[in-house]
Amino acid sequence: MHNQELNIKQVVDVLQGGGTILYPTDTIWGIGCDATNPRAVEKVYRLKERLDDKSLIILVSDLDMLQKYVKEIPEIVLELLSSVSEPLTVIYPEARNLPKNVMAKDGSIAIRIPNHQFCQELLRAFGCPVTSTSANVSGAPNPHSYRVISQEIKKGVDYIVPLEQDIISRPKPSSIVRIDENGEMHILRN
Repeated sequence: MHNQELNIKQVVDVLQGGGTILYPTDTIWGIGCDATNPRAVEKVYRLKERLDDKSLIILVSDLDMLQKYVKEIPEIVLELLSSVSEPLTVIYPEARNLPKNVMAKDGSIAIRIPNHQFCQELLRAFGCPVTSTSANVSGAPNPHSYRVISQEIKKGVDYIVPLEQDIISRPKPSSIVRIDENGEMHILRN
């Protein structure tokens, strides 16, 4: 896997420099940047032609990384994360250690722990969360494969990860649940 290690180093360099990447995830192709860098996050919004009042999903490697960016991880979430095999994004009520433009206006944050080898290796090597928003201009269909991503997006990112470009991914994004201030769970997208 020497080739993939080389890619990880290149991708980490781009992210550390405030750049954007186009990369395969556990769901669909995503646009990523350092989720802790407000300027990098702004680049993602511009590329997607998306208003920054909509928050972005961020990826973390594991529960240890997750707890750095949310006030608390409710017991129900721990049970859920250990029992689901499908990609699951959880919206936590109180984000911390993140720039305002990555969070929703109410201070909540959407986070997923991807079960995907490249994403896991990248997140561990980078050590910070990475944004994961669909690789399309806002309002356009989600890209189910690399081939259908627009040239505008491909030209707009700083680095394209040269993996899984022939694979057609699962056709839908992750399930999403919201945890409210009382620790109650609400299913938003299944």
